[in-house]
Amino acid sequence: MLDAGPSLPPALTGERQTFKTSAGALSFYRSLPADSASGLNGTPLLLLHSINAAGSAYEVRPLYDNYSQQRPVYALDFPGFGYSERSDRVYSARLMTDAIHAMVDLIRKEHGGNRIDTLALSLSSEFLARAICERPGDYRSAALISPTGFDKHAPYYDALGTTRAKPWLYRFLRFPLWSRLIFSLLTTRSSIRHFLERTWGSKDINEGLLDYDYKTTHEARARFAPYYFVSGYLFSRDITRIYEQLALPVWLAHGDHGDFQDYEYVFKFKGRPNWTVAEFRTGALPFFELPQEFMRSYELFLSRTTL
Repeated sequence: MLDAGPSLPPALTGERQTFKTSAGALSFYRSLPADSASGLNGTPLLLLHSINAAGSAYEVRPLYDNYSQQRPVYALDFPGFGYSERSDRVYSARLMTDAIHAMVDLIRKEHGGNRIDTLALSLSSEFLARAICERPGDYRSAALISPTGFDKHAPYYDALGTTRAKPWLYRFLRFPLWSRLIFSLLTTRSSIRHFLERTWGSKDINEGLLDYDYKTTHEARARFAPYYFVSGYLFSRDITRIYEQLALPVWLAHGDHGDFQDYEYVFKFKGRPNWTVAEFRTGALPFFELPQEFMRSYELFLSRTTL
């Protein structure tokens, strides 16, 4: 079952497919280089968009467009977003992690079981880290862009599987008298523009992303997953112990301005031999603002990956 209507254009180029999984119907984009030497035989790259009220695969578009010329690239629509199933159900870190497992299983099956490179944005970094800890043999490297869980309130060492959920807030948001109205107010063009300006740390945002954010949030059932996000159900209280378990090469990149620049706890990971930290003079989406500098730094990291 797909909940995105015909009014929603594809977020990315290439082929888009849908497949059934334990996490529901999942949609993804795939692009294979025309060069057969780097097509099915190249190391695949999986791109994971962030989770927010207007999350979409469009958020990784500069990376998808660039790397689709060089290697197999996949981009997942998380449950509740894009063309993936947006049904009224519980949206949790477990569901999002299971969606990654399903996507990685499909990719590895198409590429002879080879390990893959992955890049996750913001909160999806937590889901990716959990997926890697559960199935480390699936992955060659992980890039975490503006990841959550490294802020001044870290470390997060609560019991495995605990979250920052606020049930009272979720009940309030879902109250029938105003549930639709609140989401409509959160997803006006002016509201989305305000959020993106906070993300960029300036008014010089990407207008294409703004347009797509508006369109995807005005599809049927668009509010169900975001309300779990706003209510804290998707943020994990055990995430520091999860990050610490990562043994593969990790590239953590973040900007230095905008509202999403609190990475005080990153210093605890800078000395780890498998972690590389890069900071850019940008907001939370450095590959939109400084694409060449970002990609050079990422590719240097990949060139040093020996797994």
